Amino acid sequence: MPDPSKAVLITGCSSGIGRASAEHLAAKGHLVYASARKLEEIADLEAKGCRTIALDVSDEQSMRDAVDSIENEEGAIAALVNNAGYSQSGAVESVRMEDVRAQFETNVFGLVRMSQLVLPAMRRQGKGRIVNISSMGGRLTFPGGGIYHATKYAVEAISDAMRFEVKGFGVNVVLIEPGLIKTQFAETAVGAIKAGTADDGPYGEFNQAVGASTADAYDGPLGRLGGGPETVAKAIEKALTRRRPRPRYPVTPSARLIMGQRRLLSDRMWDRFVGSQFPQPQ
Repeated sequence: MPDPSKAVLITGCSSGIGRASAEHLAAKGHLVYASARKLEEIADLEAKGCRTIALDVSDEQSMRDAVDSIENEEGAIAALVNNAGYSQSGAVESVRMEDVRAQFETNVFGLVRMSQLVLPAMRRQGKGRIVNISSMGGRLTFPGGGIYHATKYAVEAISDAMRFEVKGFGVNVVLIEPGLIKTQFAETAVGAIKAGTADDGPYGEFNQAVGASTADAYDGPLGRLGGGPETVAKAIEKALTRRRPRPRYPVTPSARLIMGQRRLLSDRMWDRFVGSQFPQPQ
């Protein structure tokens, strides 16, 4: 029997957590396949020890081609890091359905399909890791983030089910739950509000407040409890290298603090808490 594959495929490496993880793991000696929709956005990662491959997690043929290409070279994919994703903010009623579908297509359906595509070869070699990048937002919900939180709640549920389903084949499924990570995430979320929702109407003031609150969370006092994307990269390394990885790795003090606070509060208490942070639409 050939030696098990050592290839690590990371989705969404054009910026932020994906890029930092590709650089970090390659520097640690891992065989990293960094991917993005546009190869030119990650071409520089080759100089940092990564192999690069085009991959769009919202396109079936692109996903199949990427997995087939790596498996033809390596026999299997040893570890899949499902990182590709983004934030969509705004009151649920005000978010366009095409934006809701696009959010789920990238954050959830792409993750599921990539997992389905890599698992057969992992099962054949009797070994593998699937690391899903969730969020503290998969364990709690802030107003104005319902669509994004829904995708991360889905990632949590899917990962919990898969962890049991594939364990007997030698495959570990691990969740990474970042808190405030200083990347372009906040700017993307605020930009999505401006592009995807109207400035007027019953939610105009609320959506603007959500955008301001999102920006303030990263730039204000709470931001000091966050971290850079390299903190997530280090957690991913643990998930890939520990003999018995934990099911979940919260990342940054902000994640541990806010998730702990949510566990202690009833639903009504949580509503009162977030009511002190956001204006209620009326």
